[in-house]
Amino acid sequence: MATLDQLNFQNSFYQLGTDFYTEVEVRPLQNPHLVSANPAAAKLIDLDIAALTSNDFLQVLSGNQTLNGSQPLSMVYAGHQFGGYSPKLGDGRGLLLGEVVSQQYGKWDLHLKGAGLTPYSRFGDGYAVLRSSIREYLGSEAIAGLGIATTRALCVIGSESPVRRETMETAATLLRLSKSHVRFGHFEYFHHTGRTDAVKQLADYVIEQHHPDLVNDGNKYLHFFERAVTATAQLIAQWQACGFAHGVMNTDNMSIIGETLDYGPFAFLDDFDVGFICNHSDDQGRYAFNKQPGIGLWNLTALAQALTSLISVDDLKAGLAYYESELYVSFNQLMFEKIGLINTDQSDPTLLDDLLTLLHEQRSDYTCFFRRLCDVNATISSEWFSDLFADHNVIDPWLKQYQQYIQQQNLNDADRQAAMKQRNPKYILRNYLAQRAIEKAQQKQDFTEVDTLLKLVQSPFDEHPGFEDYAKPAPGWGKQLEISCSS
Repeated sequence: MATLDQLNFQNSFYQLGTDFYTEVEVRPLQNPHLVSANPAAAKLIDLDIAALTSNDFLQVLSGNQTLNGSQPLSMVYAGHQFGGYSPKLGDGRGLLLGEVVSQQYGKWDLHLKGAGLTPYSRFGDGYAVLRSSIREYLGSEAIAGLGIATTRALCVIGSESPVRRETMETAATLLRLSKSHVRFGHFEYFHHTGRTDAVKQLADYVIEQHHPDLVNDGNKYLHFFERAVTATAQLIAQWQACGFAHGVMNTDNMSIIGETLDYGPFAFLDDFDVGFICNHSDDQGRYAFNKQPGIGLWNLTALAQALTSLISVDDLKAGLAYYESELYVSFNQLMFEKIGLINTDQSDPTLLDDLLTLLHEQRSDYTCFFRRLCDVNATISSEWFSDLFADHNVIDPWLKQYQQYIQQQNLNDADRQAAMKQRNPKYILRNYLAQRAIEKAQQKQDFTEVDTLLKLVQSPFDEHPGFEDYAKPAPGWGKQLEISCSS
């Protein structure tokens, strides 16, 4: 394992040239302190876990020292934000420090969020605040714990540097790891400025880095696009199945390789509400939970337009046509796994539809219901769900039908239940739990709750005896928290 000074940097994005970024120095934070560090993420870049508590680690990731081998830069890109095109965005409060190559886990971008002003900060100060840094740190690890493609988070560093948002807060940094920080918006920026040469250069770069088997493919650009379509469909199917609402699915927040990117006002569902809006700023509900699949296709269409200099319109339309079927098949498979049944051609799709309709009508806790379902056998009655429904009798007809399917498929109860508990988490990052951890961190510099949540969400399918309170439905006040894009 390596110390900070021994990390193996490659910095391939830097080699693309300054049309794609601006070189920027990190602005240091005052009196930094470690909030939390993540050994699981350190392992991804071959970083010695002992380094996480060193003073060098603290100074480097607060901007007070330079990381050997890094070449900090802020990427330029554009994007459609809430449906309107913004011609020049870019990294307004984060810097790509460089790319570290791990012997076991390959290349990872090291991206420092909250690094200070860049040419793309617009009217912002370039800093991140402690609360949003903690939310992304825990949110990205929660999604990773569920086995969903995502950026990762190595650490949160707090400070005494004051920043003004709605009130005065303190600045923080978060070191984000990702296989790629290239977004749909990168391609949009160069397409809409008439830089088709740069569109081609960027596409070649992504293919070389992430799809090397396509480098000599005569139709590589189309196949690259098709893979972006497939990865996006599979990602959103996973979001829908686990009850995750991203909140800001702008094209500049969409990863070209299908990773969950940019954790702002995200939320996991408490009560199941198909039209749930997690972003307080989303007045029109553009990014409501049930609209995420459609927005995925909308965003891919914007990406397709940005690739018209490389791929014919007819081929792009054909590529987009894969999206809905891939999403449907992936989502259906995930949901059948959640209910522990084998999805066959004879499976009744109304079984899932009826269940989701019932959960929505009853506003039942999504995660608790499916975890509770794991223990159902042929004899359990609807009283097993009595605390999740205003009237547990409403689940009785569905439950009897479900138990008939279990018997028809001749599934061993123990095997089925064990498999279901690897598909239905006991623990999710509920908003009120994150808020409780943030308040302790802000008010008392007590970071123990952050570390507790990190442990739970990184292994959300495990029982974790003694932490059962974290698996309970949110209290009434905890369901009403308003989260906005402010960070």
